[in-house]
Amino acid sequence: MSTLASPLAETSEKVQNSVMATEVQWSELQRDPKSVAALADNGDVRVRRRDGAALLLTRVDRASAAADGAVHAARALRNLLVHLPREAREAAARSLADEFPWVDALPESDRHQFVADFARAFHASAELGQWSLLDQTIREWRGTAAVHADRELAASLAEPIDAADDFGPVPRPTEV
Repeated sequence: MSTLASPLAETSEKVQNSVMATEVQWSELQRDPKSVAALADNGDVRVRRRDGAALLLTRVDRASAAADGAVHAARALRNLLVHLPREAREAAARSLADEFPWVDALPESDRHQFVADFARAFHASAELGQWSLLDQTIREWRGTAAVHADRELAASLAEPIDAADDFGPVPRPTEV
């Protein structure tokens, strides 16, 4: 509960990503923006809305510091993985397998490629502030692991395409 000169209606504090966030209603932000801004000076403020997803009000300096920290961590991880000896890269792959157990379904060469792709996507996501790139990499590798886990499917996909079953190049789609 926050005590300000002009007290807001009941606010709650919630822990999100190990950070305390004060919660206020949209109407409180409209009614007393200075008090809500004062709350944002002390930490993130989650603004609840009835008609949509909650908003997060944070100071630019904190958001910039978080983004810069993510970029530095991504660069350090990438450089660490590049310079590790083979045994240590294998340990890194095992560590990722603890977080993503489906990695065990990948062949060993693919496990190493997953580690490299994960580091590259982590770095790119941090640089761009678009974590969907890392999420896409993880989803694609999870799909690859699912194929390897199904031995019949993996064998079928590894077979050469019979010329009789090949219908030639696919034409470009046309606008309708």
